[in-house]
Amino acid sequence: MRAEHIEHGVDLAYQQAKKSYDEGGLPIGAVLMTEEGEVVARGHNMRVQEGSPILHGEMSCIRAAGRRTDWHTLTLFTTLSPCPMCSGTAVLHKVRRVVIAESENFQGREDWLLQAGIEVVKLRDARCIELMGRFIREKPQLWNEDIAVVEE
Repeated sequence: MRAEHIEHGVDLAYQQAKKSYDEGGLPIGAVLMTEEGEVVARGHNMRVQEGSPILHGEMSCIRAAGRRTDWHTLTLFTTLSPCPMCSGTAVLHKVRRVVIAESENFQGREDWLLQAGIEVVKLRDARCIELMGRFIREKPQLWNEDIAVVEE
């Protein structure tokens, strides 16, 4: 995938994360794109907005993509290292590549992606790091709910 497609995909995923944050949700966005840079689907975390325990950013994006047979040709861009549910879905559908904009605020199950032979591209996007960090500071209980941290 060309560098400009990667940059564009991360920009679009960040826009989705910002949209969710502005709606009062978790700032995690995702985009599915072809090798040629065509956007297939976009999504953002809608757990708060929809009251859904499974609508993480990646899941929202994958749902928006609908039924497909070409998952193995697509790249999934995500603003945050994907959790076990989102990584597992990428593995299940045999997504070709996952571009992770940031993994400083959360380390997901990237190992599952790699074990399944999915190419993983890790970036350190300052916008995504800052936005997620700000959200975690502002709403720690909501963040813990999202990643299933049990509070005793």
